[in-house]
Amino acid sequence: MSEASAPHAADRRELTAAQRNAVAELLRVSPVADELGHRFVRAGHELHLVGGSVRDALLGRLGDDLDFCTDAHPDETLRILKGWAESIWETGREFGTIGAQRDGLQLEITTFRAESYDQVSRNPVVVYGTSLDEDLKRRDFTINAMAVSLPEHRFTDPHGGLDDLSAKVIRTPSTPGESFGDDPLRMLRAARFAAQLRFAVHPDVHTAMTEMAADLDRITAERIRDEFTKLLCGADPITGLRLLVDTGLAERFLPELTGLKLEIDEHAQHKDVYEHTLTVVENAVSYEEEGCDFILRMAALLHDAGKPATKAVGSDGRVSFHHHEVVGARLTKARMKAMRYPKEVTAKVTALVALHLRFYGYGRGEWTDSAVRRYVADAGDLLPRLHKLTRSDCTTRNRRKAAQLAADYDALEDRIARIAAEEDLARVRPDLDGNAIMELLGVPPGPVVGRAWKHLKEQRLEHGPLDRDAAEAELLRWARAEGLIE
Repeated sequence: MSEASAPHAADRRELTAAQRNAVAELLRVSPVADELGHRFVRAGHELHLVGGSVRDALLGRLGDDLDFCTDAHPDETLRILKGWAESIWETGREFGTIGAQRDGLQLEITTFRAESYDQVSRNPVVVYGTSLDEDLKRRDFTINAMAVSLPEHRFTDPHGGLDDLSAKVIRTPSTPGESFGDDPLRMLRAARFAAQLRFAVHPDVHTAMTEMAADLDRITAERIRDEFTKLLCGADPITGLRLLVDTGLAERFLPELTGLKLEIDEHAQHKDVYEHTLTVVENAVSYEEEGCDFILRMAALLHDAGKPATKAVGSDGRVSFHHHEVVGARLTKARMKAMRYPKEVTAKVTALVALHLRFYGYGRGEWTDSAVRRYVADAGDLLPRLHKLTRSDCTTRNRRKAAQLAADYDALEDRIARIAAEEDLARVRPDLDGNAIMELLGVPPGPVVGRAWKHLKEQRLEHGPLDRDAAEAELLRWARAEGLIE
């Protein structure tokens, strides 16, 4: 960090006093924490608000989930909570954590830990610690290694977390090599916090992330998936994504992102596909109406994943990526499966990647009403996201071209709305249902009914709604052509 960007010492002292007062005030207006602290003290134990709860309180955004640590073991914590908590759960007991609820707050109380890690899987092996300082030293980052003791509100910050919070820097309590050696997932967590908090990683942390990136291979796909999802849903996912690529971490679990750096986008010659992709993600975030739409963000991230495999240079020197949406959909499905995303989430992201290029033929005036119906039918309930993804994909600096693309998509949406008002496009169905098909053809349930239904749906997409007589006539015509009736 340059001297110009670092806060003066006097500023830090002033900020520290203000932040400490903020913590005390937050705890004062939230008596649950103090009540719990008194119960632990009366039982002869310590209780400290710790980790993300202290960090978020200092940032002025303390939520409804509070994290505590204590010298009491789980059995003792359960005895203290009994009769006071409205509900108690023990799902984290093997890690020394007991959960509880009180006055709408979710509380997690964890016994002091001094973890060691299995040197093969890097999964934590829980060993109970004996002091607050020991517990704080094992935590991932200094901004998560602060505590407020209860009920006296004593602030503990042995690793300078408050200064790092003020400077917006992510640093480790011990050396980065030691911290990441204990748990390589912390490297991904550093990128995640950079995305969530808009913080910068300390140069030493960045160096260790780069040198130790291969250690991430020892972490399970599920743990990587969960951290990456939080990163992509952060307030500033671009910062996190850049960190993953620059340090080599992306190559360990999302190589498609790194692979985009060398590909030139034929629609935007001023930037490569990697930069274009980050811009599309940023645009997609701007279209969200409330909270994170992970499916939209992931589709934006992977929409051009097929370009490296489809790159071709013509005799005129022009670069093309024909059918990259097809290849990209296949790569997206395989990558999300490897990362253990749920099938339904994977299917939606894959469908958006496959459909994201469909619109680009519209502006030439070649689309019939049938083409519009198929666009809507193929998108299904993903249509609102497809609208946002397609608009996000326009990153050209050519103002005239950008304005034309926006106008073309406005026209398409207007046309969809007009046809939808006439035909109920949200539920495109054949004009005869299965029962009517069986009755008219005199056939039992089976493959013939399915084939007939599919044919009538195609007619519905091609020509719009048919009245009952026309639909029956078309079904009989098809059945004769198929040799099903004379």
